[in-house]
Amino acid sequence: MLLRKAPDIKSSEITDKKLYLRRREFIQAAALATAGATAGTLGIGVAEAQSWPRVKIPGPLQNSGWGKGEKLNEYQDITTYNNFYEFGTEKEDPAANAHSLKTTPWKVKIDGMVAKPADYNVEDIVKPQALEDRIYRLRCVERWSMVIPWVGFPLASLLKRIEPDGKAKFVEFTTLLNPQQMPGQRRNVLEWPYTEGLRLDEAMHPLTILAVGLYGEYLPNQNGAPIRLVVPWKYGFKSIKSIVRIRLTDRQPMNSWQLSAPHEYGFYSNVNPERDHPRWSQARERRIGEFLMRPTLMFNGYGDQVASLYTGMDLKRYY
Repeated sequence: MLLRKAPDIKSSEITDKKLYLRRREFIQAAALATAGATAGTLGIGVAEAQSWPRVKIPGPLQNSGWGKGEKLNEYQDITTYNNFYEFGTEKEDPAANAHSLKTTPWKVKIDGMVAKPADYNVEDIVKPQALEDRIYRLRCVERWSMVIPWVGFPLASLLKRIEPDGKAKFVEFTTLLNPQQMPGQRRNVLEWPYTEGLRLDEAMHPLTILAVGLYGEYLPNQNGAPIRLVVPWKYGFKSIKSIVRIRLTDRQPMNSWQLSAPHEYGFYSNVNPERDHPRWSQARERRIGEFLMRPTLMFNGYGDQVASLYTGMDLKRYY
């Protein structure tokens, strides 16, 4: 059920009654994953982290067709080498520290320039019958990359349900702010809470998804449980984790890295081998698990799908 709803929205518009049992499975599975994670101690090792329960998403999942022929990174790569500064700045910190995050219950506030603002339970946002396998490349700004089998659904489907105002132009996302659960927030590494943003047409693009799992299982905490953004043609920091708010606005929002270092990080953050980071070249990248570096692809290889979004733009200026 919705925790709070606008007077003009019916609960049936958010959750089909036929999905009640599936929603209950979602809650129970997420609770199991959290219970397993919280059994650890602060400083749990990577080997111990791998013993946390891995909870399969009740299928069947739709096959999106994305990523055919791609060689996937191993589950251990994906879950033990992460950027999630809320749990520490080293790559192994999230796997060691994210057990403190409690993902049930989880609410997402949707507000701003929409016809149907409300506070939603995450299981009311996720429609099990719409979940898809999406194999996407992830390219991080530090020049490393992975190929990850996400489970998620198009963000556009959620935005259509909450009916953006005709004047809305951008979507802003916010991560949970809770220093007790997210020990990295006790340090002034960034301005907390972590925020990100997309143009509305980027958010509505079919490649942009909200992910709730990987490898057919619910997201581990260190990968952004229970729900995160994935925008495969942008650098990884754009794919904000553990989302608690989605706000539509007519003004371009600032993201956390842009606030922290505007000379290094811009709003768009499209993968671009021709636009170097001030401290290093972006022309090449290293796929985790490989020794040699490979050429970076414009838009991370998704140019055929997304280049038209930026027709006429100077992508070195609008980085």
